[in-house]
Amino acid sequence: MDIFNWIVSAQGEGFFSATMRLAVPLLLAAVGAIYAERSGAINVGIEGMMLSSALSAALVAADTGSPTLGLLAGVVTGIAVAALLAVFTVLLPADPVVVGIALNLLAVGGTTFVFRIFSNQVGTTTTTPGIDAEPIPLLESIPILGPLLFDQSYLVYIALIGVVITWVVLKFTSWGLLLRAAGEHPAAADSLGLSVNRTRFVALLVSGAFAGLGGAFLSLVASTQFVENMTAGRGYIAMAILILGHRSPWGVLLASLLFGLGDAFQLRAQLDNTGVPFQFLLMIPYVLTIVTLAVFGRRLIDPAALGTHFRRGHR
Repeated sequence: MDIFNWIVSAQGEGFFSATMRLAVPLLLAAVGAIYAERSGAINVGIEGMMLSSALSAALVAADTGSPTLGLLAGVVTGIAVAALLAVFTVLLPADPVVVGIALNLLAVGGTTFVFRIFSNQVGTTTTTPGIDAEPIPLLESIPILGPLLFDQSYLVYIALIGVVITWVVLKFTSWGLLLRAAGEHPAAADSLGLSVNRTRFVALLVSGAFAGLGGAFLSLVASTQFVENMTAGRGYIAMAILILGHRSPWGVLLASLLFGLGDAFQLRAQLDNTGVPFQFLLMIPYVLTIVTLAVFGRRLIDPAALGTHFRRGHR
């Protein structure tokens, strides 16, 4: 009974609402990564895409007063960074892991530099126009599901729709079949006249768009400001979620909620003053990441051509 009372209390509703808000940027980034990895491309640059998009979204929203334009700026930035990654890893024979990490490091320094030039501040921007939650009457009062699903911003619904669309694309469309062919049997796909490299290039751009949405979510919804290095490793956590979810849209959704739950728990524990040093509580999402990689990483069957560079005429 005590548990039920807590669930329907303001604290319980806040906990479940926070779980979804913390899960959504991870969900968006991980869903985008599904496209890349199913095509055989590796997107290690998710962290840099999210961070760059968070900055551009905050700056554009602050300058124009429109969070919608800020959101679009975040998506465009994510696509631009993904295009840079695609040029080096798809068109040129560069190692995708090395290039991805390099882009992440460049994003950390680059966003700090640009941010301080445009804001004349150190640390955080002033408050920017954000995307507010839009409660759905009656449905928002349902225990657990209400705060989890029906008292959120429209970006949460975009993320959930993105899961459904990704499932449909991979399962029922010819482009989804081409994605899987490029990741599993690129030579066979090429022999049928299909462009493997173009497929991977587009898949990385789609991945960048989703990562851009995730980054914009951080600065427009989760926090209506930009904070230096505000992604705090979420791009890497999204890669762990991809593994835990077995590159499946529904698996990634459940894994994202699990990580969101862990993040919400550490925030709740800090507020409740449990006596545990807050540094240890902050470690919870990252410990989950390590455990996920250790337990599930070896069980995952990668696409046969994942991370390989394809050249026409070479088998």
